Amino acid sequence: MASAALMPLVEAIALLTGHIAVVPARAVSLSEAVGRIAGRDIISERDEPVRAIALRDGWAVRADDVLGASPDAPILLAHALAWVESGAAIPEGTDAVVPPEALVGRTIIADASAREGTRSTGEEIAAGTCLVPAGRRITPLHCLALEAAGILEVPVRVPCVRLVVTGSHEPDSVSTLIANLAISEGAAITDRVAVAATPEAIAVALRTPGADATLVLGGTGFGRGDQSADGLARAGSVHAHGIALRPGGTTAFGEVGGRPVLLLPGRPDAALSAFLTLGRPLLAALAGATASLPARAALSRKITSTIGLSEIVFARREQDAILPLGGADLPLHRLIEADAAILVAPQAEGYPAGTPVEVLSL
Repeated sequence: MASAALMPLVEAIALLTGHIAVVPARAVSLSEAVGRIAGRDIISERDEPVRAIALRDGWAVRADDVLGASPDAPILLAHALAWVESGAAIPEGTDAVVPPEALVGRTIIADASAREGTRSTGEEIAAGTCLVPAGRRITPLHCLALEAAGILEVPVRVPCVRLVVTGSHEPDSVSTLIANLAISEGAAITDRVAVAATPEAIAVALRTPGADATLVLGGTGFGRGDQSADGLARAGSVHAHGIALRPGGTTAFGEVGGRPVLLLPGRPDAALSAFLTLGRPLLAALAGATASLPARAALSRKITSTIGLSEIVFARREQDAILPLGGADLPLHRLIEADAAILVAPQAEGYPAGTPVEVLSL
C-alpha cells in the first residue's frame, strides 16, 4: 500500500493547476504556429474561394447548354468554349466544367450538372467559420486552411519555461528529454541552467524572473545530496513533496513569486513519468489548452500494479493492441522502445490482457 504521506495524483494535479492563470496570447506567423495553442477562436473573415473555381482541367460550360449530350447525341455548340485549369476561376455565365475529351471539334459529347467540376464561392471556407477554436493545438492542416483564408498571423499562448538542472548524475541527456517534451507541448524553453546541488544555489535560480514556470530536474529525493525541495522552500513555498506515483514518487511542486515550480526526479523513467502526469497538465493550464480525447487500445498482455499508487507503465503500440514494457526502473534500452504510456489507476491492481486502456502518447 502507498504511504498516507504521499499525495494522491488526482489531488496533486488539482493543487498544481487549480489557480494557474493562462499566459497572454501573442501573434506569430504560421510557420511558428504549428504545435502552439490558439489564444482565441480564429475566424475566417472571407469566403474561400471568393468566386467559383474549377476543380479539374477542362472546358467551362453552362450545364443547361449541354444537357443530354452523349456520343450518340452530340450537341453542336453555337460558340467556342473557354478552357480552364484546375483552381482557376470559371468564366461568368458558366456553372460547370467538363473533361477535355467531352469536346470533339465543335460538338459536346458529355453533359454535366450545374456545379459539376467546380467549387462554389465559400464552399471551401465560408466567411465566419471558426478555423481553430481557442485552446486547440494548431496543426499543419489548420495552417493549410488559415493560409487559404488569408490569415498569415495567429494569436497563440506559449508558456515560457526555465529548466534548472541539479543533483543528477547525467543531467544533460535527461534535461534534453524534458526540454524536448516541453517544446512538444507548445512551450518555449527560455533557458536551461545547471546549478550546484545546494539549497542556496537552487533558490537563486528559482528567484530569477522571466519565466512563466520553472521545471527543476534532479535532487528531489531524501538523500544527503537531494536539495531541490529545500531550495524551493527557501525561494518560495512547497505545496507537496511526495506523490503517490510510480515511478516518480519523489516529485514535488510549489511556487515562487506566484509562478509554479515543478521538481522532477533525475532518473529518466521517473522524470518522464512525472512530466506526463504533472508537467503536461501544468503546461496545458498555462496555455489554456483544451483536453483532447484520449486514445484507447487493448492490452496485449496483463499489467500488475500496487493498490494506492498511480502507476505509469511505458508501452509500445502494436497493430491492434498496446504492449506494456514496464514502469519503474525500466532500463534505458527498453525505455527507448516506448512510444506511449498507460496510467494505471490507484484503485486497480492492474489489468488483464485484452482490457481496453487509455493510451498517453510520448
